[in-house]
Amino acid sequence: MHSWTDTLRFAFQPVVNLTTGGVAGLEILARPETGDVLAEARRDPELDGRLAVLAVRTAARQETLLPLHVNVFAGTLADLGGLTPLHDAVRAAGRLPWEVTVDVGPPYTHVPQQALLEAVAGLRDQGFRISADGVGDGDVPLRLLIDLAPDLVKLDASLLARPAGVRAMRTLCDELGALLVVEGVETELQCAAALSAGAQLAQGQLFAPPSRLPAADVYVPPRSADVVGTPRSGPSVREFVRPAALLPATASAGQVRALLTGSPDVSGVLLVDRDGVPVRSVHRSRFLLSMSGRYGHALYADRPAAKLGDPPRTVGVDATAWEVLDVVAVGDRDRTSDDVAVVDRYGRCVGVVRLADLVRALAESRVEEAAGLNPLTRLPGSDAITGEVDRRIADGRAFALSWLDVDHFKQVNDGAGFAAGDELIRSVGRALQHAASGSTRVGHIGGDDFLVLTDPEGMDPLAASVLDIPWTAGGRAVTLSLATVLCPPGSVTDHREAAARLAPLKRAAKALDGASWVLGRAGLAGHEVRRGSEATTARAG
Repeated sequence: MHSWTDTLRFAFQPVVNLTTGGVAGLEILARPETGDVLAEARRDPELDGRLAVLAVRTAARQETLLPLHVNVFAGTLADLGGLTPLHDAVRAAGRLPWEVTVDVGPPYTHVPQQALLEAVAGLRDQGFRISADGVGDGDVPLRLLIDLAPDLVKLDASLLARPAGVRAMRTLCDELGALLVVEGVETELQCAAALSAGAQLAQGQLFAPPSRLPAADVYVPPRSADVVGTPRSGPSVREFVRPAALLPATASAGQVRALLTGSPDVSGVLLVDRDGVPVRSVHRSRFLLSMSGRYGHALYADRPAAKLGDPPRTVGVDATAWEVLDVVAVGDRDRTSDDVAVVDRYGRCVGVVRLADLVRALAESRVEEAAGLNPLTRLPGSDAITGEVDRRIADGRAFALSWLDVDHFKQVNDGAGFAAGDELIRSVGRALQHAASGSTRVGHIGGDDFLVLTDPEGMDPLAASVLDIPWTAGGRAVTLSLATVLCPPGSVTDHREAAARLAPLKRAAKALDGASWVLGRAGLAGHEVRRGSEATTARAG
């Protein structure tokens, strides 16, 4: 009698890291030759659980070292209260639970939410990572998504037509500590849209179609120059995580050698304890050099590999790329090429980062940043400031957005000459930079116009630092006008609305004589004149 397993096959589709271009994991997809076993599994939790176990066993036969993504319906988890057979299958395959991500998929309707949350908590306690699948095009309630606190959120590529929604989901992912994945990417245009919207991972036909064998290579389009740059604080280490080659801390040198010689792309092996915490780091070149020396294999093959390893370098999963460089900088010089282990809040290894990836990305971000600097003042333009405004709005932070310019600047240029005018602009820019501290951002948006973004409490000292100076150009006295809008959390929706609230304050400041400062509050009528007096004649800016 034929079983449904006789006609069931599995395919692998890579999950691609859009920053490094590497494969971050493999999703295992059930592909029945006849019938619709997935429809049956949706109705039969026991069958769905067996499919997950078979997926892991299939991956084990392929001897892939890549992290795995295994699909399970939400109803299955709620009904079974967890997946003990899956945990057993992972261990039997010689894998560790934190190398496996459980993709929890819809439907969620009529699924007991408390039972689902308890089952997910149990999987997480065992070490499994959790992905919320089918978000945006499925029926997962937003409250449930937040309560699940997944490690990854998978969006359908159809959401790319609504970039505001994808950006909002990226913001939510940042709050949850999750990575954003876009599924079903088929074109380079969709890939560019995913990058611009903030997705860190993606999968789809563009990179590699599902196949019976794990993909060795994937196609990733080159990043275009107009992709939004990373924040000044530095990109997150999450964007650069590569799969780690893990072996138990008790592994012999012979086992490590077999892994390295069979996997030429692996740059090193991490030896981990039973909980997945790195205890030693084995560098490929140094290890193989020791093993290839005279009597090396005879001396070391059966001995613990830990004796040929080094203390691991680790960073938390929430670290920035700059913090990783700090970790590398304080170590031995001969270890600069070592992988750095990325660990979760329990100290368990979730992957590694390579120094070359970080240096390349940080160099690119500096080039992009330099391209956006004003050539006169070397200050960033409006895009950098407005991008930071949107981030603060998304984070629910209060901020003060200010506009500053030179009064009657055309007359200054005409009377003192453009060279004196340029030097005045450079001097104002330097004064703003010198006064800026902490989270203050200064931008030069062209001509004599500057934008300043700071915390509300930082405005008084900054205003004094530029308005108290007796400015001159070519021996002519010059004054400045400053307009500020204070934006409490929830008072504006984006940088465009903040700019619209700032515009009338700018006009009010320009209508005053002498050095002037006008301050208003988003959502409230009127404004406060902090400096300046009523003008007797119209002013030109």
